[in-house]
Amino acid sequence: MYLNSLKPAEGSIKNRKRIGRGTGSGRGGTSTRGHKGAKSRSGYSQKSGFEGGQMPLQRRVPKYGFKNINRVEYKGINLDTLESLVASTNETVLNFDFFKAHGLVSKNDKVKILGRGELNKAVEVHAHAFSGSATTSIEKAGGKTVAL
Repeated sequence: MYLNSLKPAEGSIKNRKRIGRGTGSGRGGTSTRGHKGAKSRSGYSQKSGFEGGQMPLQRRVPKYGFKNINRVEYKGINLDTLESLVASTNETVLNFDFFKAHGLVSKNDKVKILGRGELNKAVEVHAHAFSGSATTSIEKAGGKTVAL
């Protein structure tokens, strides 16, 4: 089989409708637009969502809720997760690159350390935010928190 021998499937290619080519063509006269009305006129274009004067769906459906555009989304990492990572790697400084290397965050995430679990080793944790319980637990273990 060669590229020059490829052909489209049987029946998949159809000729386009040639409108406005005389009455003998079957598509002359009104050129498939029907008689009168806005759709038959040149320059007509329908607004998206227009339903012929009926109240459009986007206006019929009730609106509710609020999206705060200033909201900051954090990726939460708990202390028990940090404890297991420290036990397996023996790291003392846990920063964003460390979290990213271990698949806990993506490059655009903001990190917040949360207080579930216990931390037994003194480590320096770099993150964008800390919960109150996480901060006290890290400092109680002899560690240090650094906000990015």
